[in-house]
Parts: sequence; C-alpha cells; structure tokens
Amino acid sequence: MIQRHTFNFLKELVENNNREWFQANKERYEEARENVISFTGEWLKVLRKIDPAIDDALDPKKCVMRIYRDIRFSKNKTPYKNNFGISIPTRGLKGGRAEYYLQIAPGSSFIAGGYWMPEANHLKAIRQEIDYNAKDLKNIIDEPAFVALFGEFRKQEQLKTVPREYSADNENIELLKLKSFIAFHYLKDEELMGKDAADSIATICGKLYPLNVFLNNAIA
Repeated sequence: MIQRHTFNFLKELVENNNREWFQANKERYEEARENVISFTGEWLKVLRKIDPAIDDALDPKKCVMRIYRDIRFSKNKTPYKNNFGISIPTRGLKGGRAEYYLQIAPGSSFIAGGYWMPEANHLKAIRQEIDYNAKDLKNIIDEPAFVALFGEFRKQEQLKTVPREYSADNENIELLKLKSFIAFHYLKDEELMGKDAADSIATICGKLYPLNVFLNNAIA
C-alpha cells in the first residue's frame, strides 16, 4: 500500500516545488520513492496473474518514472513533478505498446490502460484494425462494467478532421478519429492507502486487459 507519508511529501512538494526545498527534504523523497517501488513490486505480482504478457524480468524500480521534469521546452519551469508515475509495459521490457499506468498524486490519483499517442505506424495499424474489427473493440469499451469504471471511451482527444484513409460516413469514424486509446479511473487517496490496494488496482486492470490485448494485436 502507499503510505501516508508519501502523500504528505507530495502535498508539500506542490507548495514548495523548488530545488532548495527538495534538497532539504531529499531523505523524505527517497523514503517515499522506496514506498512506491515496494508497492509496484506487490502490484506486479498480482498483475502478472491477469496479464501474462508482462515480462517476468520487469524490475519494479525501472517502472517508477523520474520525478524530475524536463523543462527545456516547457513554459512551466518547476523542476519536479507533483506525482509518482508507474508505467507497466506489456509485450516485453520496453514501451511503445499498450501499458498500465498508475499516477499517485494527492487528490488526483488514477489508474489507466491503453496506448497514449501511438507513433504514426502504430496509429495507422490500430485504425486499420478498428476499421476491420470494430465490433471487437466496441464489445470491450461498451461493456457496462467498463463504462461504469472508465466512462465513455470515445470522449477523448480526436482529430478535428477525418483521417485521410477513411470517409466521414464510416460508421466507426468517432473511434477512427481518436489520437489516443486510453481508459482511466480516478482513485481516492484512501484506496491506495488500503492494505488491499495492489489487489484492488489489479482487479481494475483486469477490465483494462482486453483493451490492451486488442491494441497490441493490432500492432503485432
């Protein structure tokens, strides 16, 4: 489970996002990070039972993303993220496929799955799979339990125009116009601090698993 001290650290980081404060609280950061790594290990053990595509050699430490922001091309010059991010890739040790993603942030934590902003050749392959087998995807995203957890899948960022390869009257145009293929569910802090947090989140991932399979099969 995620400890309260991890959330407390992140709350204070929001108010003190500068190098001086961070260096003075480096030990608290390391303690929080170790908590997140430990939780990732617990989560992976359960998640592997749901999704056999997750590599057995995956190191929990490498799944926890850097807290340091890349500010070179950003107007926001705060040096640190206000959250811990955990990325669990599928189909091997590297990204570039569907994944499970957990964000730990006071008051705005969430669990997500799918493929965010696919590279051009993957996007083309996914759209082709939707065009050929839209029924398979719709059976996943329109299933009542999926909608109850993740909302309307089609209501995420779309192209303003119709993709070049397709016509506006395509019955699946709303899916074909999507830029990303993501489903997410917000979590309360208390859920992550519960003793069964790893199991609970893995159960939600069980509903994301068919989406990840569809997307990975499309680009295989």
